[in-house]
Amino acid sequence: MEEIDLILEDTKERMEKSIQFLMSELKKIRAGKATPSMLDSVMVDYYGSPTPILQVASITTPDSRTLFVKPWEKTIIQDIEKAIVSSDLGLNPQNDGENVIINIPPLTEERRLILVKQIKGEGEKGKISIRSVRKESNEMIKKLSNEGISEDSIKDGENEIQKITDSKINKIEEIIRSKETEITTI
Repeated sequence: MEEIDLILEDTKERMEKSIQFLMSELKKIRAGKATPSMLDSVMVDYYGSPTPILQVASITTPDSRTLFVKPWEKTIIQDIEKAIVSSDLGLNPQNDGENVIINIPPLTEERRLILVKQIKGEGEKGKISIRSVRKESNEMIKKLSNEGISEDSIKDGENEIQKITDSKINKIEEIIRSKETEITTI
């Protein structure tokens, strides 16, 4: 019976990691409001090696439409600008000689619809990941029948995995609805 409990625990853990990954992906989808985490994926060429922007500069938001990037070294301002432009964030940085300033344009209705589709796509990937974990866990439980675990215990384990799966899929749907509301609210 404890083998089934271990599989259930592993299943919960792996499904939770899928949800955490989804949330990190959704953070990259901006709602027209400036947040420092928008630049988390930006890598700056720092003395020949790609380095996360947070390791070469501080990022602040003086208001809801502006990001302020202050490099630790003024010599890398152009590198930071180049990295932001080449990222697929669609941002247009400018520098004043000491800082990189990014004005976040307000979202158009058309752009909002594109972002909602993108959010739903990420949500679907999350659900697929959850279902994949369910399939693997069910296969692991079925293999236990060869080790003398009763059919009832195996059925109970499969039912428990389905309950976990349903709750995680509901959580993903909740996260997606919340992000859609954030994007569509003007």
